[in-house]
Amino acid sequence: MPAMTQTDVSPVAAPARNGLNAEQIAHACKALGDPLRLAIVQLLGRGSFGVLELCELLDIKQSSMSHHLKILAQARLVSNQREGNSIFYRRPLLASHDRWTQWLATTLATLDALNDPQDNVVEQRLQQVLANRAAACAEFFARNAAAFKQQQDLIASYDQYGEPLERLITTMDTPTRRALEIGPGEGAFLPALARRFDQVLALDISAPMLQKAQQRIDQQPLDNVSCQLGDSSAITESHRHQFDLVVANMVLHHVPAPKTIFADVARLLTDDGCFLVTDLCRHQQAWARESCGDLWLGFEPDDLTAWAVESGLNEGQSQYLGLRNGFQIQFRLFYRA
Repeated sequence: MPAMTQTDVSPVAAPARNGLNAEQIAHACKALGDPLRLAIVQLLGRGSFGVLELCELLDIKQSSMSHHLKILAQARLVSNQREGNSIFYRRPLLASHDRWTQWLATTLATLDALNDPQDNVVEQRLQQVLANRAAACAEFFARNAAAFKQQQDLIASYDQYGEPLERLITTMDTPTRRALEIGPGEGAFLPALARRFDQVLALDISAPMLQKAQQRIDQQPLDNVSCQLGDSSAITESHRHQFDLVVANMVLHHVPAPKTIFADVARLLTDDGCFLVTDLCRHQQAWARESCGDLWLGFEPDDLTAWAVESGLNEGQSQYLGLRNGFQIQFRLFYRA
């Protein structure tokens, strides 16, 4: 990335004790006083994006984008994090309850409600960016389906965390009619779901991986489990409010826009349904992107909580499991009720 140019917004003064001061608000309002920067902040409400992706989405040069991102960062309106060799920009995590966070949350919600005449054009570009990410992920799994278990074992094999995961679903106080597993991989978790629920649907965007899951279903056999090719957004209308449990087991770090999964799941769950997320905590082992097809280097627990709350889900039980290779797994439950 080229060096960023000097901006007309100086660094924000430290927040007052209550988390808010007039100078901070002035900097934020000045930073937002530009249609392009407003568009950037609105886009970041849809997920995390690299500089080049943002340039593509808003059709501007990289030097100009870097300039605007610096202004927004100095005003504490965007943050960034490294994913391997790439830097992704995002909205700041609103995990505290001080007055600055309350003001920012209200401001961002107002921006999200705005209608922009360019929305359709940007939306088309956004869907293409996400489709490119999904295609890269699907291509990785198609290329490596035969070696899936070996690659998965580099980080966390099901043998390492499967027992506490299976025990967790037996203690959940939810109906046991229908369950959905998003991205079942080779189907290691499907037998446990089949024992607990009357009907189970396995959903995956990768046909080769879905074939692996089908092989396990046929071998067991698991007569109450069926497979479907696709993603969570594609079935939200046909399966609205049909599942008592939705599972994303070691899936979110492969998803082009993890935040959107929570909104999809909220529409798929029954009124008293539960979303079970098993995934890696945030880590810095960048080799996982190349070797295991990971798009994201795990997640902060507060990120998952924020995405759930924004989608209308309530946080439930959380468990954490440390592995000998330095990775940590988080087991998270979120309820629609």
